[in-house]
Amino acid sequence: MKPTIAITAGDINGVGYEVILKSLINPHICEICLPILYGNAKVARQHMQTMDEEYRNIHWNIIQDSKQAKDGRLNLITCYGDDTPVQLGVSTQEAGQASLKSLQRACQDLKDGLVHAIVTAPINKDNIQSDAFRYSGHTEYLTRYFGEGKDSLMMMISDRMRVALVCNHTPIAKVAESITEERILSKLAVLNETLKTDFSCRKPRIAVLALNPHAGDNGLIGEEETNIIRPSISKAQEQGIWAFGPYSADGFFGAGQYNHFDAVLAMYHDQGLAPFKALDMSGVNFTAGLPVVRTSPDHGTAYGLAGKNEADATSMLHAIYTAIDILQHREENEKLLANQLVVEIKEVKKEYKVEKFVPQD
Repeated sequence: MKPTIAITAGDINGVGYEVILKSLINPHICEICLPILYGNAKVARQHMQTMDEEYRNIHWNIIQDSKQAKDGRLNLITCYGDDTPVQLGVSTQEAGQASLKSLQRACQDLKDGLVHAIVTAPINKDNIQSDAFRYSGHTEYLTRYFGEGKDSLMMMISDRMRVALVCNHTPIAKVAESITEERILSKLAVLNETLKTDFSCRKPRIAVLALNPHAGDNGLIGEEETNIIRPSISKAQEQGIWAFGPYSADGFFGAGQYNHFDAVLAMYHDQGLAPFKALDMSGVNFTAGLPVVRTSPDHGTAYGLAGKNEADATSMLHAIYTAIDILQHREENEKLLANQLVVEIKEVKKEYKVEKFVPQD
């Protein structure tokens, strides 16, 4: 059965609608999933008018809830009113509230099991702030919504590498105090598990980056490597996690050492994402560690491109593909574990029978 994918519209004044439209018009999308856009048809049409002719003729299947979605159609659930003002390239409070309503409706459907995964278009982390959203981004909101009190992991993935973060949207001034042994071990555990479950890596190899230049130079340029990061790696290895490092970030990426690992754990946002995006701007943001699947393009609202029909939809398209791939990997992993359990039960029964009926001298 095709998975149903919820796609949130994001900030209505950015490139969200444009990259979504450019992705959904790909005929292959409706062949592999049932897409539902959470937004507004009138707003979508306003964006369509700024694009090529082929996009202006898109016909939406307007539905009240996800159960009404039709296979082979571009389905749309209305999340905010037709009077929501669109001001392309401008951050407005109305745009922030519209993006929140889209996210809230899609998350509720995901929690209720009405859709299989969620792909989020970019939001503006400032204008979305309200009493209902006091978070530094999608990752933190979704972790509170779906995480059940467990840790999550912000992760960027592409064909070249996978980069995860110890600190997500933490101010640089607070990064060092946020790097703790407990936090690193927690992130390594989530990363190790997601590599196995969501990416089918049987024995993942994880590179851990240092915090300080030159990995601290034995305490000369900082002691976090000696006192926190190295002990964390050692404990992770004792737990069966193949973690290595800490590696100095500049030399690690400059020498292409990431090619020898299944994933990289960076200490903070720009340490991991700057080299990742320098190598590939079509990557995907994935929130690992959650019981649900959420992906997103690895770019922001790009106000400067809004309404110019110049936005590259490759990252959004990859986000949709990746969500479907992870759903499939999880299903395959569940079957694998179920078969393994059956085999183990049979082996236990076999051993029990042998012990029970072997004649005694």
